[in-house]
Amino acid sequence: MKITLKRSVIGRPQYQVDTVKALGLRKIGDSREVSDSAPVRGMIRTVQHLLEVEA
Repeated sequence: MKITLKRSVIGRPQYQVDTVKALGLRKIGDSREVSDSAPVRGMIRTVQHLLEVEA
């Protein structure tokens, strides 16, 4: 799956900032290919309002 950070983490709760970092994203527009596993899907669900996900 390809994920892209579309919104800033400024002003977000620390757990959301940590989740975005754990997914390997740092700046708006950063993209990353991640595996399609249950733990990764849970992380994506936690910050889905900040991401764009392509299957």
